[in-house]
Amino acid sequence: MPLVPSNTAFAPQRFPAQTRVRTDFGKSSQDLMGVQLKELLQGPVAKLTWSFPSLPDEPQQPDIPFELPYPVPANSVAAQCGENTVYVEVMKDFFGTGRPLLSSGFTLGDCTSTGEDVSAQVLIFESELHGCGGTSMVTEDTLIYKFNIIYTPQEASHVGPIVRSRGAVVGIECHYPRVLDVSSDALMPTWQKYASTMVAEEFLVFSLKLMSDDWRSERPSNQYFLGDSINIEASLMSHNHIPLRVFVDSCVATSVPDTSATLRYSFIENNGCLVDAKLTGSGSHFLPRTQIDKLQFQLVAFRFQQEISGKVYITCALKVAAESEPTNAEQKACSFSANRWISADENDQVCDCCDKTCGIRSGRDQQIKDWRWDRASVGPITVKDRGFRL
Repeated sequence: MPLVPSNTAFAPQRFPAQTRVRTDFGKSSQDLMGVQLKELLQGPVAKLTWSFPSLPDEPQQPDIPFELPYPVPANSVAAQCGENTVYVEVMKDFFGTGRPLLSSGFTLGDCTSTGEDVSAQVLIFESELHGCGGTSMVTEDTLIYKFNIIYTPQEASHVGPIVRSRGAVVGIECHYPRVLDVSSDALMPTWQKYASTMVAEEFLVFSLKLMSDDWRSERPSNQYFLGDSINIEASLMSHNHIPLRVFVDSCVATSVPDTSATLRYSFIENNGCLVDAKLTGSGSHFLPRTQIDKLQFQLVAFRFQQEISGKVYITCALKVAAESEPTNAEQKACSFSANRWISADENDQVCDCCDKTCGIRSGRDQQIKDWRWDRASVGPITVKDRGFRL
């Protein structure tokens, strides 16, 4: 019969199945910590639930209506047309920005200012109606003189490569009603005969116009793209005069309205030879003449390399000769085509001198009066680069 202790305090105790019996009595505390750390590392590991916080969403930009504000045109030019002169005042705060510009940047055509009101910051220009590069034209009932106020930026050397202003051209026109030559005894205006007065000389009006593609009307725009054909018509308006034939003696293109400018290109020279086609291989040419008082030519559009604005001013010397006079080496209109010179008046022989010098005027020709020739201009013509698509 087994002996079973009656005192339960001394009875052996059963350990639960998951309880481990401690057998590390007598070991150092350092060893115990190592064992516990090992048991901890070998035990089950909880899944990591932490993550980097996400960036907050940017608030959506609301649609705000926007319209680019265009500057209000400055009222900075005033003109007064007199009987024989034009008087112009230009504010130095030309663009209305509150910053006066340098006086040297302003001209009336090719004329500098004649005075300045220092206190009012105003430049003064005064010119005769035929001066300062002005042009004239005649309509049915009005004589018009045209001038340009030109502003060219004058950057100081210390500014560097930046500019804060652009060039500008403001057109000025003086309109005068046409006054007819009358007799005190006549009830209605009547012209006197040319044989009895030289007044008719004043009514030879030369003009140079940009024409539409069909040549029927004046072109409303002066903008072209590189390679376009610029249709130009030289014409003459005369009154009570023998029939006259108009010629284009010479033409020069400049980047500014000054025919003596350094940046210039002469494309008609030598008394009516249109040399552009021979120099550049372009298709520029005179059209066959259809009216004696008109001469038309096409110039292929170009721009100056150094001029980023693309502006081109064209000034031509025009002259007339009696219709009865045959064309000659100094009165001709010649184009270069198919490696030869061709006349717009169907007399190609007069063009033979275009590759040389077309003679020296005789004494009679040197005495030709001023009324038989004049200068006319168009511009500025703006020539833009052509766009393209890929």
